[in-house]
Amino acid sequence: METSPLVPDILFSLGPVAISRAVVTTWVLMAVITGLAVVAMRAAGVRAGRMQAVAEILVDTIASQIKEIIGREPWPFIPLLGTLFIFIASANLAAVFPGGTPPTGHIETPAALAIIVFFSVHFYGIRARGLGRYLRRYAEPSVFLIPLNILSELTRTFSLMIRLFGNMMSHEFVIAIVLFLAGLFLPIPFLLLGILIGLVQAYIFTVLAAVYIGAAVGSIET
Repeated sequence: METSPLVPDILFSLGPVAISRAVVTTWVLMAVITGLAVVAMRAAGVRAGRMQAVAEILVDTIASQIKEIIGREPWPFIPLLGTLFIFIASANLAAVFPGGTPPTGHIETPAALAIIVFFSVHFYGIRARGLGRYLRRYAEPSVFLIPLNILSELTRTFSLMIRLFGNMMSHEFVIAIVLFLAGLFLPIPFLLLGILIGLVQAYIFTVLAAVYIGAAVGSIET
């Protein structure tokens, strides 16, 4: 039995590697998302079917949001930011299903996502500016601020992780408490609220990642 969201709920082990419930849920979500994407686009054509139309609307919406934030053509950033939004939204909504536990409510998943964003920011920044010009931004407006600028990179990554983890963990606790006290039917409004919270948290995480990338590539200031 899991006692803390900071302690992984281990289901089984593959040799020396322990596999937690959050990891298994993540694998299932990845398989479902990939399967839906294949089904939606396997017969892609000029006259879009229902699933293709939904996929195109979703991608176009994400692309327009990225363009507004970064101020550049969004398509180079779609693979990362689009995948982040779809995965986090799906992971957050896992709490809506009976017995489902969102992997984002356990510290290892938000930590992994924040680390991905951390390295992606530097990747896009170096690719857009070149290594020398990108590193010089840490000395702006003064070389004496280099330690603070480096610290800000680390703290905002930590903040990105804690924001997602804290919101999803607290929501999961609230749902569990209400279910225990009130039974099955009363929490339905809380489940609807959970859907909204899950989508909003996915949107916020993705927007912040886009803001950090925009600052790295030189499109916006932070």
